[in-house]
Amino acid sequence: MNPVVDPCAIALDDGQRRWTFAELDRASASLAQRLRDQETRVLATLMDNTPAWVVADRAALQAGAVHVPLPSFFTPAQIAHALGSAGVDTLLLPPSLAARWPQAPATECAVAAQPLALLRLPARAVPMPLGTAKITFTSGTTGAPKGVCLGEAAMHRVALGLVQAMEPLDIRRHLCALPFAVLLENIAGVMAPLLRGATCVALPLGSLGLSGSSSFDAARFHETVVAQQPDSLILLPQMLRAWAGHLARSGQRAPSSLRLVAVGGAAVGEKLLLGARALGIPAHEGYGLSEGASVQTLNLPGHDRPGTAGRVLPHARLRVASDGEIEVAGSLFCGYLGGDAAMPTWWPTGDLGRIDADGFLHLDGRKKHLLITAFGRNVSPEWVETALRSENAVAHAVVFGDAQPALSAVLWPVHADAPDAVLNAAVDTANATLPDYARVRRWVRARAAFGAEAGTATANGRPQRAAILQLHADALLAPALSTDEWETS
Repeated sequence: MNPVVDPCAIALDDGQRRWTFAELDRASASLAQRLRDQETRVLATLMDNTPAWVVADRAALQAGAVHVPLPSFFTPAQIAHALGSAGVDTLLLPPSLAARWPQAPATECAVAAQPLALLRLPARAVPMPLGTAKITFTSGTTGAPKGVCLGEAAMHRVALGLVQAMEPLDIRRHLCALPFAVLLENIAGVMAPLLRGATCVALPLGSLGLSGSSSFDAARFHETVVAQQPDSLILLPQMLRAWAGHLARSGQRAPSSLRLVAVGGAAVGEKLLLGARALGIPAHEGYGLSEGASVQTLNLPGHDRPGTAGRVLPHARLRVASDGEIEVAGSLFCGYLGGDAAMPTWWPTGDLGRIDADGFLHLDGRKKHLLITAFGRNVSPEWVETALRSENAVAHAVVFGDAQPALSAVLWPVHADAPDAVLNAAVDTANATLPDYARVRRWVRARAAFGAEAGTATANGRPQRAAILQLHADALLAPALSTDEWETS
């Protein structure tokens, strides 16, 4: 059963103006009518985090149009791929971006006090799974976005499950710190708080220190969090690491208003979580996937086991297959764009893990990334990478070692001028927490930045392992070292 929402309560706050739930409903209904009048089938949005984005998301649902949220960090090629493969016929965006499509007929409109342009694109209808209400594009290891088709009921179940699980925390003000086009923030940071009747603080990402896909100014972020005094946030592990590092260096603490900082998108690590909590950040790890309409498990205050991904939320079901792969059910997607329409009851996630006796999910990495060393030991690189990233000197780490006698790693230091001795000490400390077969025996300093621009990561921050290996192959695949020998380059 849905919570009862006061229409006079504040739904959205952009730092300058506030909108009540009644005003949000009127703005959504107005835009929905406009979309119906021009017979929009598929609406794409290319916008910063603003109340207008929230209005557009709700309006598309009311109008029966499929919403395709496009991240601003997508490359022009990725945007073109998404628009074409989804058959987008209407594009909503700021007028300054409309010049990218000079041939598209455009009309001006104001949504939640924001001037926008509605572009009509020459699209053809494309087949998509029955019940599709939203298509979220995730950039895979090749960088080509993959369209995951979600239904209204599945998204609603996840949002309602989060509301039920988090009810004891009494979250009334959520600061949106990730792009709205990222499904995690869309579902858990917009749909769930609004369903409960809480306020979503929707600020431009630049005011939160975010630019592009991976640039983050922790000092500016902290200033904004202190100014806004939210009850909750959602962060990526690297954002948490940078924020905690800033607080430690500056002698500050997170604001006491925070009741929950949910962290997802990649493995976090117990050391980082506990370090963040010591600085006043109530960080709790969760797990989800686009095919399950985002969050499936979450640690919460009172139901918490650091180092795990938490317990199953009310809307989800999880099990572990005989080969260790995690499978989910309960809030599945409709299918992929252009994929097989047949959907299994249980969806294989591609993640390896186990569920302990108390119901907490332990993640062991991706099935397709599993390394088998020359000595026949199975090692998840994500496990070792998490241990390396738990050290303050290491920003990113990618581990290799398939068919090799020992593991090797490419490291990106937090500070570019960090000496090799500092990185070497970080590797030593991480190795001390790992069994001998999972220890890194050789490491090299990265020769290119970690990011989509350098080709070493996807737009959403996942490492491009093949490209990284190719870039450093001469150092990583050189003749093996003895077990107590190290090499840096």
